Amino acid sequence: MATKIRLQRGGRKARPIYSIVVADARSKRDGRFIEKLGTYNPNTNPATIDLNFDSALSWVMKGAQPTDTARSILSYRGVMMKKHLLEGVRKGALTQEQADAKYDSWLNDKESKIGANVKAIDAKKDAEKSARLSAETEVNKAREAAIAAAMAPVEEAPAEAATEEAHAEAATEEVPAEAATEEAPAEAVTEEAPAEAVTEEAPAEAATEEAPAEATEKTKE
Repeated sequence: MATKIRLQRGGRKARPIYSIVVADARSKRDGRFIEKLGTYNPNTNPATIDLNFDSALSWVMKGAQPTDTARSILSYRGVMMKKHLLEGVRKGALTQEQADAKYDSWLNDKESKIGANVKAIDAKKDAEKSARLSAETEVNKAREAAIAAAMAPVEEAPAEAATEEAHAEAATEEVPAEAATEEAPAEAVTEEAPAEAVTEEAPAEAATEEAPAEATEKTKE
């Protein structure tokens, strides 16, 4: 019986979680399976892989064919590397001790790379979190400033009073100028009237004074 190692979909809509299973090659994707080897969760960063290493290696050594995605997962966890070394031991290309040493060296390098990748992802997450917090702080400050400005009392009364006082002062300054303009001709007439009266009455008085003199002279003759 031909067997395959493949993924069986589970989880919920838009957030799938896959089971890594060994199933008959003729069965449906989500149908019956022979053995469950682990789970694969792509919703986390990095993706979470929970795998039974020994069972997966045993099935691969028996000839189970993994799908492309399942092969990538098995390679990531070192199953395919272990299979390659064990086949070399079986063919006599290297001893078991050499195979184990090579596998340990490969595993250490792989774990160091995975650790560096995880640290980089964590650092990126921390930077993004700090940026979000800074942005939220700025938004909160702007909101508090806007609320404080809206709640501040409006001081419009002094400005209106100053405007009214300015109009009152302007009116007070204009009234004396108009009064002086209107009274000036009257004062001029009052001051000039006696001069004209004297000028006009003076001949009359002179005539009055001279008339008796002329009459006196005629009487004497």
